[in-house]
Amino acid sequence: MSLRMDVRKDFGSFCLEVAIEAGDEIMGLLGASGCGKSATLRCVAGLITPDEGHIEVDGRVLFDSASHINLKPQQRRTAMLFQNYQLFPNMTVRANVEAGMERGVSRADRRARSDHYLRMFGLQDFADHYPGRLSGGQQQRVALARMLAAKPGILMFDEPFSALDAHLKSALEQSMLDTFDDVRCTVLYVSHDIDEALRFCDRISVVDRGRVVQVGAGREIIDHPSTLASIRLSGCKNTSAARKVGEHELEAESWGMRFVTSAPVPDDLAYVGIRAFYIRHDESVAPGTPNAYRLRVHRVSDSRFERTVMLDTPRGDPTARIQWKVDTIGADRSRLPEAGDDLMLEFDAENLYLVSR
Repeated sequence: MSLRMDVRKDFGSFCLEVAIEAGDEIMGLLGASGCGKSATLRCVAGLITPDEGHIEVDGRVLFDSASHINLKPQQRRTAMLFQNYQLFPNMTVRANVEAGMERGVSRADRRARSDHYLRMFGLQDFADHYPGRLSGGQQQRVALARMLAAKPGILMFDEPFSALDAHLKSALEQSMLDTFDDVRCTVLYVSHDIDEALRFCDRISVVDRGRVVQVGAGREIIDHPSTLASIRLSGCKNTSAARKVGEHELEAESWGMRFVTSAPVPDDLAYVGIRAFYIRHDESVAPGTPNAYRLRVHRVSDSRFERTVMLDTPRGDPTARIQWKVDTIGADRSRLPEAGDDLMLEFDAENLYLVSR
């Protein structure tokens, strides 16, 4: 199976201009809310009609503006899992699973196919139940069974875990991974969570303001982000507008700080980023050491295993503080950073992200 799409759709508030090619793989669409991820899925499904472009799944043209082809949603053989699963409340589990099957399938074949997918997801004992009697996890498995029973050319998932608590999300993610092990087709998976995208996706397309700005394997997005959007979506909290000062030197303008870099600084440098765990506290560092600054702790907050430390910068912009993470497992809590502390911190020159857009 394969997907090839290149479409444009003007929504007024922003313009969707997405070009994607994917094979038998799980392709993630990673981006902030409102960037066009879900709209991309809806274009493939036929729920949104692009202004122009081409959409093709496994060699079958679903949409082509030049040739005036625009198949109806029910003709496209696509399957999408929404956040709320959209099960039919007045139909049994079995009827929900059979609802997506193509016309012309005999009653006996429909029964055999639904039996197969009910067993696959451990739902055989719930075949005659209605969705309202099922747990959230069971409802998701019914939705997955319905998707696969339809034998679609492409599977699409629109942030299916966004409304779930952490424990249920973890359990259902494992169920989803088991499902993907048995699937051999193109899968589009929408998320705004980099860790979720890394767990599920073979490759990730970073979407920013209606456009795909970077495509690559998960580690490539993490280790080599090529845009400001990629830096932020990869989980890096510290970014600043930047300008080139020398071949291996830059100024982080939002912070009022200069850094010496291991990699050459591009002439068109626009932004710099650094992850919180590439900042190191060391009071033995001499003042004036490159990439070392004495910064004041503005605020601290604790989670289960770490303390987040917000640092004031030399420029003093309250909207551009630097975030630093301190591991608290086994730590002497009396020595952890506190608000008001002045600390000598080093920034790792080998792990600065330098991007031009």
